Amino acid sequence: MELDLWSIAIIVVTFVVSFGFLKKAYERLGQQQLKSLPPGDMGWPLIGNTWSFIRAYKSQNPESFINNLKKRYGKTGIYKTHLFGKASILVCSAELCKKVLTDDNNFQWGYPVSNLIQGDVPFDYMSSHRRLHRLVTTVLNQHQPPSSHLGTIEKIVINTLEEWSKMKEPILFVPEVNKFVFKLIIAIFLGSGTDDNQIASMEEYYRKVYYGLHTTPINIPGFAYHRAVQARKVLVNKIRGVLGERRERRCNDPDPNTGIIDFLEKADYEDSRPMSHEHLVVLLIGLFIAGRETTSRTAIWATIYLHNHPHLLHKAKEEQEEIVKRRPSSQKGLTFTEIKQMKYLSKVINETLRIRTNNFSIFREAKNVTYLNDTTRLESVGMDKCSSYGP
Repeated sequence: MELDLWSIAIIVVTFVVSFGFLKKAYERLGQQQLKSLPPGDMGWPLIGNTWSFIRAYKSQNPESFINNLKKRYGKTGIYKTHLFGKASILVCSAELCKKVLTDDNNFQWGYPVSNLIQGDVPFDYMSSHRRLHRLVTTVLNQHQPPSSHLGTIEKIVINTLEEWSKMKEPILFVPEVNKFVFKLIIAIFLGSGTDDNQIASMEEYYRKVYYGLHTTPINIPGFAYHRAVQARKVLVNKIRGVLGERRERRCNDPDPNTGIIDFLEKADYEDSRPMSHEHLVVLLIGLFIAGRETTSRTAIWATIYLHNHPHLLHKAKEEQEEIVKRRPSSQKGLTFTEIKQMKYLSKVINETLRIRTNNFSIFREAKNVTYLNDTTRLESVGMDKCSSYGP
């Protein structure tokens, strides 16, 4: 037993020393190539600083990754590192962030598209993004404007608040808001006819998929990523089942509870062809991620800030009460005109988004040889990722 322990200890020490030597050699070999780049740390060979980045992202203080670089190399606003298998530049000053985010001639979308989103479906997000945006915008403008969903949204909100008020134990606010927002997304995109049990089941498996997006992609039993892959398979089957049921209802019912997805199915997606069934599934998973996370986090933080600032909560409440008082007695439910009158609440939401942004970082990729600060050189090969952080 003692011999085995000594053997393990020797192997571990040898591994650490060897890896440390490789790290130093890796840094020295890259000094000439990196001499025109800003200060920073390239991390370990191959894996770089990816583990440190993910650990910070999943912690209570995701800014700790960039703050450590500031402490070690000064507040230069730009640093070199190595993330997700590629050499990268981190930008965190207002001026440089603006340049990276607005210069479409030299930078393009650089997010690593996870297989948890697209699976085995060939779906090029970079080339499809604008096309999908056009399709959704057309549906909202011509077929289902936001005002047409107000009744459904109001009903779900009222029912959810009533359910919360009847709970005898304190609610877990974050998961409950996530469930509530997911139900809203389903109602808007799939229509109001989806069964509550189906929605709850899809939300459960979607949650496991989302957690897997921020883990090391090791598809072996016991790892979070593997659990996410398995959850995605179940989620895809459930989405297919819901879409299939909707098609059957449309055949038998001339006026079903339509959602945005019904119009997307009929719209011309590419070369005058409609979107395939598999592409619709991938699109829905992407919309779940884009819709639930941004909306629920904004609602959660706005609630927290209003709770911590009672005088602001009082002003927001007064505005709502005044709007209700001006309603004609014949009106039932919220109107789009009333939403436009919520000037103060709009400021609350905008200030929440300013203080607590939904994105920890935004990835952009250099398309051409590009200079930042007249000295930092980025190329489409080599230092090609540029992560922009808010100032």
